[in-house]
Amino acid sequence: MPTTAAASDTAATATATATAAAVATRTLAVPGATLHFQVAGRGPVLLLSQSGEGDAERTVDLVPHLTDTFTVVTYDRRGLSRSTLDDPARPVTMADHADDVARLLAEVTDGPSLMAGFSMGAAIGLRTVARHPGLLSALIAHEPVMPNLLAEADRAEHLAELAAIQQAYAAGGLPAAFPAIARHLGIDPAHDETEGDLTPQPLTPRRRANFGFFIGTEFTAVTTDDLDPAEPVRAAARAGTRIVAATGRTTRPTVHTYRCALALAARLGTEPVEFPGGHNGNTAFPRATARTLKTLLAR
Repeated sequence: MPTTAAASDTAATATATATAAAVATRTLAVPGATLHFQVAGRGPVLLLSQSGEGDAERTVDLVPHLTDTFTVVTYDRRGLSRSTLDDPARPVTMADHADDVARLLAEVTDGPSLMAGFSMGAAIGLRTVARHPGLLSALIAHEPVMPNLLAEADRAEHLAELAAIQQAYAAGGLPAAFPAIARHLGIDPAHDETEGDLTPQPLTPRRRANFGFFIGTEFTAVTTDDLDPAEPVRAAARAGTRIVAATGRTTRPTVHTYRCALALAARLGTEPVEFPGGHNGNTAFPRATARTLKTLLAR
């Protein structure tokens, strides 16, 4: 007999298989870019905003476990994969990303939406709350890469780490950048734990290009963003948006994005919520992450 958890995972996998074919792929022209996005499922709209180099397929194992409860939207951020830029030489800003979220959600619904952002996606979510009050009814902000949340000394350390990764990439490409990223996020690739039966995520030319854009362009968007970290909290309070600060259960407390989540929780006057796994738990533990999201967003 399977255990309760195993039976639950088996049922979730069956549901995921049944709904996998119901993914609609669409594009949306926005100022300066054309966005590629995907929609699947039924229920309240939930936008997943990915971490790092992740595009719409990065959470391919998570989405099917959410579509019985939510209409799930995933997308390629402008400049990644199939979301092409009109002018590749023009810098991409966090305000651009927040405006893209607003336009995407306006395309699929006419009411407030839910959003779960991971790392870069969490920072975009906080920018969105501040820039488009009332657009979101709830935001899960998992370990946002947002140096402005930190006190001065910690902020300087965070900025220096991001600059060091950019310098490593400029000097030696991804082979030099990957160890720096692993150190920055407290990841030990040789001992990473995951759920079973995950879709392989090989380092394809597309992912290589996405990493290059993320490190070369989007790091700069993060480090030059002038958002007052108090503004999302104020805007959320005015609009009735619930912000949940989240951490990975196994993320090391010294990791700056973990400390950003703690700082956000302190500003909100709440305790951070633990998600399964570490910084990339949404891709390493998709079934457990889906259960956590459903629990949080049902409140």
